[in-house]
Amino acid sequence: MSYSRTVPVQCLVQRIGTAGAAVWFYRSADARTSVEATDYFTDGKRDGMKQGDIVFVVYTTGEVATIHSVLAVDADGNASISAAVLA
Repeated sequence: MSYSRTVPVQCLVQRIGTAGAAVWFYRSADARTSVEATDYFTDGKRDGMKQGDIVFVVYTTGEVATIHSVLAVDADGNASISAAVLA
């Protein structure tokens, strides 16, 4: 599957100043490998995601949670996150 604006990523904690990181939450039925794919968050820039931000992802199939960091937000506004898993 792919990222859908019907269930968007949500900012839990906004960044403070220019050096801080925002904290995001995303709930998905997509496979972990899909969410970790390059440019998965197609509106990352529009939503305010920046490199270094933290993203908590809860997968609705199995209720597994993972923690990631935003690796990059490209010129098209797509955000990519790191591979990281907590079980």
